[in-house]
Amino acid sequence: MDDPKLPTTTAIPTRLGSLDAYRGFVMLLMMAEVLEFARMVEAFPQSKFWQLLAQHQEHVKWVGCSLHDLIQPSFSFLVGAALPFSLARRSAQGQSLWWRTLHAFWRALLLVLLGLFLRSLDSAHTYWTFEDTLSQIGLGYGFLYLLANASPRVQWWGFAALMVGYWAFFALHPLPAGATAFADHWAFNTNAAWSFDVWFLNHFPRETPFTGNAGGYSTLSFIPTLATMMLGLAAGRVLQREGPAWPKVRWLGIVGVIGLGSAWGLELTGLCPIVKRIWTPAWVLWSGGCACLLTAFFYTVIDVWKLRGWAGLFIVIGMNSIAAYLIAHLFVDFFKAALMRHLGPQPFQAAGPAYATLLLGAAVLLIEIAVLWWMYRRKLFLKI
Repeated sequence: MDDPKLPTTTAIPTRLGSLDAYRGFVMLLMMAEVLEFARMVEAFPQSKFWQLLAQHQEHVKWVGCSLHDLIQPSFSFLVGAALPFSLARRSAQGQSLWWRTLHAFWRALLLVLLGLFLRSLDSAHTYWTFEDTLSQIGLGYGFLYLLANASPRVQWWGFAALMVGYWAFFALHPLPAGATAFADHWAFNTNAAWSFDVWFLNHFPRETPFTGNAGGYSTLSFIPTLATMMLGLAAGRVLQREGPAWPKVRWLGIVGVIGLGSAWGLELTGLCPIVKRIWTPAWVLWSGGCACLLTAFFYTVIDVWKLRGWAGLFIVIGMNSIAAYLIAHLFVDFFKAALMRHLGPQPFQAAGPAYATLLLGAAVLLIEIAVLWWMYRRKLFLKI
């Protein structure tokens, strides 16, 4: 029997506020990096409160997961979840299959180039690297589009092939010198993806030869990122279907729990560690499980129970996610400099010098939100 709080039937939606809200939530987490909670830990090293906030505003060093680690996989998952709705709208507008295909691959190219542009901002020349969030999504987006036009059976077999194949790619790579544990096949800058990048990235013009990414990130992570987007694609298809709401929530919950349990089992047995930086198959399952559960939460509260007021800010940001991403990467230093130039440091030291960085970051975050709110009110949405 369906939950009495949930409607028994729902029409086929063209857009879901829950997906916008979830996207806005993760984008706000990214934008909130400007608050620099690590500075507060330096000022108050004994404070458990600031330590907790700082811990979840940074990526874990290698194995494990923080809240900050879930930003990129959530964004990737939501790209997949939104695709069925996008294709349905374009089909309803009369766009041909060939035009939709051309648009999808053009979008993929633009995402790769935009990621490359953002990574090169602090470089005198083009910095050839492809581990940026946008580049990773772009490298896999064309394949995602093709799979979106296939049957669910083909999609799930494709997902399994990606997961097993990428696991085998690492597992068959020689262990680093002195390593004995099987999980060391996924060690920092000695793994199969690192080896590929040492070969691949040195084909591009570079100021110095590439020997390893400082954070351990790799180009080939776009392959398991594609698997994450495919999980989102499956979730989007379920949410798009006409029918009762409860089975959709149940599907998301079951898949989420299976993902978390499978990843935990792979970690415990040493078959595959949960590492976001190289997007291991266990990380696909862990982060995908979290994304499914978060989608179930936002969908139930916003689209089923119609409780949207609390998520208004998330929806505003989520509907302009590319703009939010660019503002956070291009204008933070500009906003900080403008505030200091026109207001001086005194307003941000009102609570004491220890809080100056936090208050300055909060002011910048409010400006970013105000810009996005202004764009939303005027229906200005940056799309690729």
